[in-house]
Amino acid sequence: MTANPISLGLIGAGIMGERMLRAALDQPASALRVSGIWDPSAEAMERIGAALPAVAQQPDAAALIAASDCVYIASPPSSHLGHARAALAAGKAVFCEKPLAVDVEDARTFVAEAGARGAVNFPFASSPAVARLREWIDSGAVGTLQRVSIEVAFATWPRSWQVDAAGWLDRTAQGGFTREVVSHFLFLTRRIAGPFTNLSAKAAYPESGKSERRIEATLTAGALPVSLTGGVGTTTKDDHNVWTLEGDKGAVRLCDWSRAERRLADGSWEPDPEALSQNEARPLALRRQLEGVAKLTRGEPHHLATLSEAFDVQDIVEPILKSA
Repeated sequence: MTANPISLGLIGAGIMGERMLRAALDQPASALRVSGIWDPSAEAMERIGAALPAVAQQPDAAALIAASDCVYIASPPSSHLGHARAALAAGKAVFCEKPLAVDVEDARTFVAEAGARGAVNFPFASSPAVARLREWIDSGAVGTLQRVSIEVAFATWPRSWQVDAAGWLDRTAQGGFTREVVSHFLFLTRRIAGPFTNLSAKAAYPESGKSERRIEATLTAGALPVSLTGGVGTTTKDDHNVWTLEGDKGAVRLCDWSRAERRLADGSWEPDPEALSQNEARPLALRRQLEGVAKLTRGEPHHLATLSEAFDVQDIVEPILKSA
């Protein structure tokens, strides 16, 4: 980051809000300062106050927006666009958690209104592992791109560290692993391969009132066929995922969020020798995301997921969820 610090305000004091808040507090004061945080839950605000007492607690969303150059929105998905529109109307930049929204048509209208004044927090835009995948692809190790596959699996949903948010994360209105996890891998696919077309999908909801437990889909990204599968109770791991890109000369894949691997001539997979664990990679990605936020706020070119890219992801996710 450079001089002329921006002020960042945060709406939402849950897991993602606190994670971003801590990352922001770690940035040089000459680059970014935190203007405060607000959450409608008194309990959440008390928890943040106890953990980070030096952070200003704003009385409401309007005060938070007024105090900030950029607003990071980490509230439940159905509230994203309301807060984003309020921030943009006040002349502020917006950095929003995914999904952009849950209402496709409202999101379409919002993206047309907002233009380039916002971005969405897809950390793969800043991931060291994804950067390594791009290096391998650009070097010709994969050759002509041929297909993408996405596999996600969970022991339970929500994941063990998300149980406090199960009230919305495991309901069909805003939650489910397709919105929460699959969207990341669709973003990665979209950025590397191009826009989506030709979706065919099936989602299963075996538990009444709960979010999806299985999905299957095929689609096209640019010119590449994409296959997608996901399920709950199909692994003993909290969270297991593999994104694979195959070409006529080789293949690369991303495993469990942060491990880049490439396929050797004998068919075995070689991990990046500099691969980091997810816990090691996350702070690096967060720091780079915040560097992008500063550029977004100043109106400079940035690498963050654009609103249009995020809408393209949502425009696939919501039809998958409606395909039961």
